[in-house]
Parts: sequence; C-alpha cells; structure tokens
Amino acid sequence: MKTGIDALSFDVAKIHLPIKTLAEARNIETEKLEKGLGLIKMTLPDVHQDSVVFAANALTRLIEDHSVNLDEIARIYVGTESSIDNAKPIGSFLVDLMEQKFGENTLAGCDVVDFTFACIGGVDAMQNCLDFIKLNPDKKAIVVTTDFAKYDLNSTGEYTQGAGATAMLITVNPRIIAFENNWATNTKGVFDFFKPHRTISKEAITGNKNNEVWFDNLEAEIEIHKDQPVFDGQYSNQCYMDRTRNAYFSFKKLKNTSETLYNSWSSIIMHLPYAFQGRRMLSEIYALDAENSIISGEENPAEHQTKLKETSKTPEYKNFVEEKLVPAELASSLIGNLYTGSIFMGFLSTLAHFYDSEKEIAGNTFGFLAYGSGSKSKVFEGIIQDQWKLAVSVVNLFETLNKSFEIDFETYEKLHKKEQKQSIQTPKKEWILERIENKNPNLLGARYYKWID
Repeated sequence: MKTGIDALSFDVAKIHLPIKTLAEARNIETEKLEKGLGLIKMTLPDVHQDSVVFAANALTRLIEDHSVNLDEIARIYVGTESSIDNAKPIGSFLVDLMEQKFGENTLAGCDVVDFTFACIGGVDAMQNCLDFIKLNPDKKAIVVTTDFAKYDLNSTGEYTQGAGATAMLITVNPRIIAFENNWATNTKGVFDFFKPHRTISKEAITGNKNNEVWFDNLEAEIEIHKDQPVFDGQYSNQCYMDRTRNAYFSFKKLKNTSETLYNSWSSIIMHLPYAFQGRRMLSEIYALDAENSIISGEENPAEHQTKLKETSKTPEYKNFVEEKLVPAELASSLIGNLYTGSIFMGFLSTLAHFYDSEKEIAGNTFGFLAYGSGSKSKVFEGIIQDQWKLAVSVVNLFETLNKSFEIDFETYEKLHKKEQKQSIQTPKKEWILERIENKNPNLLGARYYKWID
C-alpha cells in the first residue's frame, strides 16, 4: 500500500522587497546576495496577514482546487515556529475558519495539533500523518506549514526573510509522490537558532523601584515576545551540515547499500533558508559519498574545509547542482525563507519547474534532506507517481509569484516596525486578520479572522 502526497497548495505573501533595494540600503554588494546566495525577492506579510491567515488561505485553496471532502479528513496537523499563542494551536483556528466557509461541524471530528521543531516541524507532522494513514487507509490527513521568517533590521539574517504557507493532502495511492518506509534521523540539543522567552525589568520601563502594577502586570519582570530569533549563522550552518551528514549516512545503512546514494535521486529537496543554502551544505556529503572521494572526513578542520571548497568548484559538482538542486531553488529565490514550509516549497518548485518544462518525471526517486535548528535532520525518499501532472496542473506557482507587488524600502521598514497601519494591497478572495480583542478581559488578545470575497 502506497502513502504520500496526493495534492499540494500554497499561499505566499503578496508583497515583496527586491533584494537589490535592501542591498543598496544596507551597503551590501548586490551581487553577493543575488549571485552568492541566490536571493532576488523577499516576501513580507501585509498588515492584515499573520501565520493563521497564510495557513487558512493555503488550506482553503487545497480544499477548493482539489474538491476535498472534509468528511474524510481525520487530521489537520500544522508545522510552525510562528505560533500566535502559547496554548491555542493554529490548527484550532483552521478548523473554525474552514467551518465558517464550508459548513458548521464539518470538521468537528477532526484531530488537530501543532508541531514545533524549528524548520523541520512540518516534516515531523507529515511523517506522523503518513503513519496514521497506513493504519487507517480509509482516512485522509492534511499537513499545513505556515511561518513568517522575521529577522532584526541590519542583522545578518535580514535578507533571508519570507512569509507563507503550504498545505498537503496525505492519502493512500497518492497522485503526486509515494514515500518509502525508511526514515533516518539525527538529533542533538544545541543553541544554533532559537526564540527564547525574554524579559526586561519593570523598573527599566517605568523608572519605579516599587514594583507597582503596570498594565495588569504584577511581576517585577515583564516578558517580551519577539518573532526574531537569537542565532549564530556560522554555527547554525555547521549544525545543519553535521546533522544532515549523519542522517544521510544513517539512511544509507537503512537502505543497506554501499553505492553512492545521491546518484539514485533524480532531484534532491532540502531545507532552504536561502536559495543556495542546499548546494553549500551538500558539498560535504557529495564529496564523502563519491566513488573516488578526495575527502575522508578524518582531515584536520582547515584541510577539510579547503578540500570542500575545491570540490564545490569542480565542473562535476556544478553539473550535479544544476541537475538535482536548481529546480528546488527557483521559488526560494522569489520568496525567501518559509521555515517549516521551505522544504515543501522546494518540492513544489521542482514539480512546477518540470510541469512547465513539459518533462515527464513519473517513476523518478526524489531524495529529501530536512533540517530544523535545535537541532535535527531527517532524510527520506519518495517516488513520483503517474498522475503528478494532473495534481500539479492547478497550482500555478510561478505565475502567482510573478504577480507579487513591489514595495519601497521606507514601506518595508514601517511594516517591520509595525508602524504601517493600512494594508498595502486591498485583500480579495482571501482570509484576513480582522481584529484583536483588547477590551473584554475574558477574551483579551483573542484574534478574529474573516473571509473577503
């Protein structure tokens, strides 16, 4: 019995800042970002958008474009690191909004939960749903990923920002891809990238040493939420490479093969914080698993890095990248980082590229190398199914991305600082954040959404 992805949809922020504009404002060489990292556009949420909005839009499109029968949906599992509440999951919002649009109690029997493990949370959610479908083949599940990758102004992560969601229908006998049973995992608890609870003393805000009540806060310390992470870029890259390498070779053991594994994959889908991250991270695996490798993995660190750089510059590696990695990079260049959705957008980008190129890929094996900071990697593979074109024909990925609205740098900074009060674009046929309750003490902070025709 085959299980996998039967249908895919997405929603991406409809406004963007050109990377060239950001580079000029930050005195960064444009070529470094465009040709060095593969960045072209950076998408940003409009005033009326948040992680629930992106998720609801992607899910609505999945349901409508593929005529999904909600009575068959047993699970809606969400991968995110952009949760808007510490208790109420995004999945519970989605059930409410879908019932508003498609009928009351249509999802009353549906299980929902959010998965959080940085950028790999969506893969965790999908693996869980695949296992469920294997045990309950008469049921279907939906996996949603939704995130806003926001970084501090002037930080080294600023140019990798992005916003959007994906939604996937998980079934038996899927039309797009069927996943094999082998999954390799490598995990290590580290602080390469995280979003901690932060505090500031009340005295620092009020100037009062007596801990008087301030906006209903009795505590002497005020907790602060920031969407922006604490991160060490170089260390995070090393963690990415270490976890992925270890998971890759664990996967080889599961497959019980001594052959070069990546040669069996026609395309490779990786987590892409920026478009060219995958090709930078994969050079080590490429070298170590090559038939005539010049790298053993036992060199001293300096020599190891030198050999990796030499490998990445060879014509053979460049051809490898062009053939197996570039199709997944295309959408990332136009969107930015989607965190949990990044690897699935890479998959969708690859499918859309081959669909638009009229290339038949049915029967091809795709390799997936997922990563989430904190840190964990999972390596798995799937086989493209005969009806993939039919399922992908309604997606219109690149046509949609080309319609993105360009904003100027001043507008970008106002949005980032939450000084922009009016939406940049008038919403149409999409969900919006209508309001956040700020008066009723029993509903303080509750977020309300509505559909705009």
